[in-house]
Amino acid sequence: LGRRCRCSNNKKNGTYGGISLHCDRRADRRGENQPGSQAGRRTERRSGAEEAGANPFLERFYQDPQGAALPAQLFFMFQRVRQLEQLNQADMFSNIRVSDFLMAKDRLFAEVTLDRDELSLYQQIFDKLEFTPPVPDLVVYLQAPVDTLLFRIARRGIRYEQDIKRRFLEQLADVYARYFHQYDESPLLIVNAAMIDPVNNEDHFQLLLEEIDSARSGRQFFNPLVSAMA
Repeated sequence: LGRRCRCSNNKKNGTYGGISLHCDRRADRRGENQPGSQAGRRTERRSGAEEAGANPFLERFYQDPQGAALPAQLFFMFQRVRQLEQLNQADMFSNIRVSDFLMAKDRLFAEVTLDRDELSLYQQIFDKLEFTPPVPDLVVYLQAPVDTLLFRIARRGIRYEQDIKRRFLEQLADVYARYFHQYDESPLLIVNAAMIDPVNNEDHFQLLLEEIDSARSGRQFFNPLVSAMA
C-alpha cells in the first residue's frame, strides 16, 4: 500500500458504493469488515475505521430521513473530525495510516440528506471547528451500480439498513460521481467494484491491494474482470 494509507467508504460499510482509499507514501512521516480496515490490519498499518454503528441517530434516520437527518449528520461530522485528529496525533508512531473515509464525504452526505436551512447550519458548525482535513497521497474510489449496492446491503443483513431506499443510493452515487469527476487534490484510482468483493474474497482483496500499491500519480482506472481473476 505504500507508506501511509487512508480509505474512505460510505455509511453502508462493505457495500463499496463510494469508497475511497487514500495512501500517504512519505516514509519520514508517521470496522473490521471494511476494505480500509482490512488494509490496515493485514499490512500492519494504523487504521481509522468509521464507526457507523455508534451513531444513535442512524437507525432513526433510515426510518425517518427528514426528521433525523440533522442530528445523524452532526454526529458523524464530530466523530470523523475526532478520528482524523486521533490519526494525526498518532502520526509519529506509524509510517502508514488507513482510514475508510474522506472528510469530504461528510459534506456529500449532508448535501443529500439536509434541507437548505439545515445545510447552512451544518456548514456554520463545521466552520467553527477550525479543522483542516489531511490531504491523502492516494484516493481509491470504488464504484458499483445501485442494484449491486442493494444486494450487498441485503446480504449484510443489518436490520435497519433494509429501510434504505433506492432513490437515496442513486442520489449518493450521483454526488460521489460529480465530486470525483472534479477531484484533483491527490492521485486518484477509480475502481469498478461491481464484479469484485474485497471484503469476502481474499483473491479480490489482494488484487485490489496490488493495484493500489502500483498506483503513482494522476488519475487511473482499474476495471477488473472476474474471468481474468479465475
